Amino acid sequence: MTDVTCFTADCKKSKLFWGLLALGGLVMLSTLSAYFYIEHHGHIVTGMNNQIVWGLPHVFAVFLIVAASGVLNVASIGSVFGKKIYKTRSPLSGLLALTILAGGLAVLVLDLGRSDRIIVAMTHYNFKSIFALNMIFYIGFFAIVGVYLLTLMDRKLKPWSHPVGFLAFLWRLALTTATGSVFGFLVARAGYNSALYAPMFIIYSFAYGLACFLVVQTAMYKWSNIQIDENILGRIKNLLAVFVAASLYFTAVLHLTNMYFAKQWDFERFILVEGDTYPMIFWLGQVIIGGIVPLLMIFSPGAAKSPARILLASLLVIVGGHAQMYVTIVGVQAFPLAIFPGYAETSSFFDGVVHPYSPSTLEVMLALGGMATTFLLTTVAVRILKFLPIDRLDQKH
Repeated sequence: MTDVTCFTADCKKSKLFWGLLALGGLVMLSTLSAYFYIEHHGHIVTGMNNQIVWGLPHVFAVFLIVAASGVLNVASIGSVFGKKIYKTRSPLSGLLALTILAGGLAVLVLDLGRSDRIIVAMTHYNFKSIFALNMIFYIGFFAIVGVYLLTLMDRKLKPWSHPVGFLAFLWRLALTTATGSVFGFLVARAGYNSALYAPMFIIYSFAYGLACFLVVQTAMYKWSNIQIDENILGRIKNLLAVFVAASLYFTAVLHLTNMYFAKQWDFERFILVEGDTYPMIFWLGQVIIGGIVPLLMIFSPGAAKSPARILLASLLVIVGGHAQMYVTIVGVQAFPLAIFPGYAETSSFFDGVVHPYSPSTLEVMLALGGMATTFLLTTVAVRILKFLPIDRLDQKH
């Protein structure tokens, strides 16, 4: 009888790899079952309604799209700005940009009322629509980052990495600007209609993307039994702190700007103080868990020598990012819509009523599908190709 006992490290890693694929596959299976159920019965089986049309799946999808743009910032710092410690991380950064965006768009497609109509959205464009422009940016992002990744991985194409990387840098800024503008251009909602959404989403992307990168990098180093240099970890965690602090700054500016206008006072009271669970999600989830606590952890003594502490801080930033998206997407829709601003009107159709929303299990399953897609694509890619960042002792700048 053949002895199948696993003793070697490679054998154990192989078993773990297949175990991770099985776990991701189970999540994807539940996601597909939820999708077909919703597709057959309609969105009436979800917690969404005629007032709140973007629910939990959109929260996860927009977070992943924003993070996909931001994670490419690591590669941009290396290729465009010439920082050596980031150059070794550029291939992994480019890979994550593609896999995270794929996960985000997968959720968006599955959440459409008629997902088969995505072909129409990809082939017929209304250039006055910010949604149509986003389709162009998504397709262009896949193409440009794919070519950029080839220039990073192929020695013959290495000289092209700088110009293609610069193009990818500009394109991802445009993509995140367009994503933020989806909300900034919606004049009907009291919480939207602000030019601050574009730059705010860019800085959000920097924080969320770098946090996602640190989580994946830490997992890869743990998998390979490699200890990251504390000087390098110190510089990266300080950069994360800058992005997190800037995110808190832009959030404060947005709400202070809204409070300057009398017409926005009711909304600000709703989202910050009186709005059921939304103030708690904002203050506890976005501000404290996603902002203040990670900053305290990053700047605590000995943080550069503790990858586990930085990993936890990164995970908290990701949790805070989802809280921010939930407040931005669901919370703003829950606030009563002013049909005729500046006029008094009465009707029996939800006048002044806060719209209720409770995510269904189907929506949770659908939302997790984006994470599972990213997880599976990344796990297979890093297993097959060499994406592990290897630092030389002389790479300190």
